Amino acid sequence: MAINTDKNSYTVIFAVIMVVVVGSLLAGFASGLKPMIKANEKFEKQQNILYAMNVNDNEGDSDVAFIPTDRVEEEFNKYITKQLVIQGDDVKENDEAYLIDLKKEETKAKDPDYQRKLPLFVGEKDGKEVYVIPVRGKGLWDAIWGFVAVDKSMTVQGVYFDHKGETPGLGAEIKQRYFMDDFTGEKFLNGNAFEGIEVAKGNNDPLNKDTTDNQVDALAGATITGDGVSAMLRKDIKLYVPYFKSLNQ
Repeated sequence: MAINTDKNSYTVIFAVIMVVVVGSLLAGFASGLKPMIKANEKFEKQQNILYAMNVNDNEGDSDVAFIPTDRVEEEFNKYITKQLVIQGDDVKENDEAYLIDLKKEETKAKDPDYQRKLPLFVGEKDGKEVYVIPVRGKGLWDAIWGFVAVDKSMTVQGVYFDHKGETPGLGAEIKQRYFMDDFTGEKFLNGNAFEGIEVAKGNNDPLNKDTTDNQVDALAGATITGDGVSAMLRKDIKLYVPYFKSLNQ
């Protein structure tokens, strides 16, 4: 018997079948790709952490070139000596510290009874111990994040910043060399007091020759994104101050 394809019931049944079939196929693809997605996320974090430590494939003055994914795990294991999770006064080694979700931890910390987990990556480069701190904040349009490498005195050794949706040519410039390199040598502490580092309009120090002012030059036309970077650093780096004070006792 021929099927009457002009009936509304046929259209509805056909649509339902297609939704089920396509949905099943997409779910299957997503499930099959999940290990690859997780691996890529891991490699990206490793690349970012190493970049903050100045372990990269940069050649020119303006390059931002990461260690390739086929080498990054080997380089990460070479330069990162341990991963720590700080939770209040408790500090433990944890090889999966990189999996800690900063956004979720910040949300949990709204409960005054919850001790936020703080991941910290300890590395060594050129005979010097380096500590890499992950940070996350809010730009003009969406999330901004990064990694900040410091020494025991909380002096910046290098940074890497990224964003989800800042304006090209303006706020998106936070991931460019000329902006990130300005942070090297800046200090988060003023004596024993936490000062932070401000992205400041009118700083008038484009080559960052003054590393004692707790400031770097702002990005032209990106005041809100710059303020977001300042707030992100102040909010997240401050959480690590007790740990660094314990190192220097």
